Amino acid sequence: MAEGILDITDDTFETEVMNADLPVVVDFWAPWCGPCRAIGPIIEELSGTYNGKVKFVKCNVDDNPLSPSRYEVRAIPTLLFVKGGEIVDTITGMTAKAKLEETIGKLL
Repeated sequence: MAEGILDITDDTFETEVMNADLPVVVDFWAPWCGPCRAIGPIIEELSGTYNGKVKFVKCNVDDNPLSPSRYEVRAIPTLLFVKGGEIVDTITGMTAKAKLEETIGKLL
């Protein structure tokens, strides 16, 4: 996992995401997913840009099936944008960096 991006599980989802002090971007992904691999470097870059302002986490849907089900993730990659324990936005599929920055800006 890239520095600054936390790998979370079903067991740690509530603590690391819903109870986080900072706004959180959750990347639901799988290693076999081409678009997930394509968006990965963008997420890594953004985690550096917003270090200390936004928390970035990744959840492997193959290893952790409960969290995607609980939050109605139907396709990957899906990004959840969470602030104060509330989901404020969702993006599914490969997305431009500018769109991600715009959505993160709404969290701050």
